[in-house]
Amino acid sequence: MDSSDKRLGPFGYLTLYLFTWGGAVVYLRQTGADWTFPLVSLGVFGLGLSLLTLVLTHWSNPPPVIVKRPALETGAILAFLVVYAFGFLGWAMQALQAAMPPGQGQEVAILVVKLIAHVVLPAILLVALGAHLEPLLETHLDRRGFWLTLSVLGIALIGLLAVVSPSVHQIQDLKPKFSTLAWAAPMAFVWMALEAGLTEEFLFRAVLQTRLAALLKSEWGALLIGAVLFALAHFPGLYFRGDPGVDGYSTDPWQVIAFTIATLSPLAILFGTIWSRTRSLLLCVLLHAAVDVLPALPDFLRIWAPQ
Repeated sequence: MDSSDKRLGPFGYLTLYLFTWGGAVVYLRQTGADWTFPLVSLGVFGLGLSLLTLVLTHWSNPPPVIVKRPALETGAILAFLVVYAFGFLGWAMQALQAAMPPGQGQEVAILVVKLIAHVVLPAILLVALGAHLEPLLETHLDRRGFWLTLSVLGIALIGLLAVVSPSVHQIQDLKPKFSTLAWAAPMAFVWMALEAGLTEEFLFRAVLQTRLAALLKSEWGALLIGAVLFALAHFPGLYFRGDPGVDGYSTDPWQVIAFTIATLSPLAILFGTIWSRTRSLLLCVLLHAAVDVLPALPDFLRIWAPQ
């Protein structure tokens, strides 16, 4: 490398990320908030499962995503994210939930609005800038490692959530019939693949991470900086729409910011690693659904299959 090249290397980006994450954890501890779960989040998602992903995709040869105007496209996407975070997560979702009573109608409306905000609008923006969407939408089903990664990580994620989350007990308390679970569990998986998987993975991995990688000329930089931006984007929704019963909520905005970075960015590192190693949006979407399906299933049963 030319000695005049001042770009950070992988170690530099990793150091910057750990400094940011560590500062968030210290702030949580100083303010009396839970600072132990972020340690678990980093250890399990940011380190353990991300390393497992690297092993599973060892023979993968992910194709590059060509970004013709990195600075312009990255700037446009970052500006969009600011509007998205405060306008959509901070205001529009609150207005939508206030306008409609809880239930099936509200759930469908939220799904539609999320797809528009996370997929349709950024896709339109990229097309307007002259970018091609096809490389972002490839499934890469035939690429080496796809099915192995899906199987191993999928089982690991669902098994982990079955142990650490209260979801299984909550489902048992509802006493659903086996025939109900037989259709509700797969439908909840599909629902979460659309509402959480497709929406967040398209915007933050396929769109944002590829632009950052082109701008920084570093997959490591894109992955780690993208993970922090993913976490920060959740701040307005948690701060403006949260309540004392929601994990991470606080009247102190800095504590909420610290919570998002410390807790959510390690999860984004996992999915950023999956994207960078496979370039498969479908794989990211399915594995994201594997994380969310058990925690979401109790509410799905209450709304769509009331006893």
